[in-house]
Amino acid sequence: MKHIAVINGPNLNMLGMREPDKYGTETLEIIKERILAAAEGLDIAIAFFQSNIEGELVTAIQQAGALDGIILNAGAYTHTSVALRDAISAVAAPVVEVHLTNVMAREEFRHISMLSAVCKGVISGFGADSYVLALRALV
Repeated sequence: MKHIAVINGPNLNMLGMREPDKYGTETLEIIKERILAAAEGLDIAIAFFQSNIEGELVTAIQQAGALDGIILNAGAYTHTSVALRDAISAVAAPVVEVHLTNVMAREEFRHISMLSAVCKGVISGFGADSYVLALRALV
């Protein structure tokens, strides 16, 4: 059995209510259900974590580091966090960076990711499907 962590950063707990024109109307709980449905029959265990606190995200990455993979939507920390970058670099698990929106079509400051260079790959712009695509990439 493979073990994959899905780690979500700040404001993702507000999905469904926060700027639905950009992020859609699906809640994080609905996205979780979609990931579990995609994992069904693939012999994959999924662990979910969400925090608005950078240090908690660092700890979650470190704790998931021995797993078979990590799906990470670091939210706004994507563009600012050397701490998350260092945590990703320190673990053996491959990390797929995920974004609901196409960050390259948004504000210029969102075009820079502190994380992409140390991730296995990046999936951006497919809404909630970005998570399912990341799961498939890791499998």
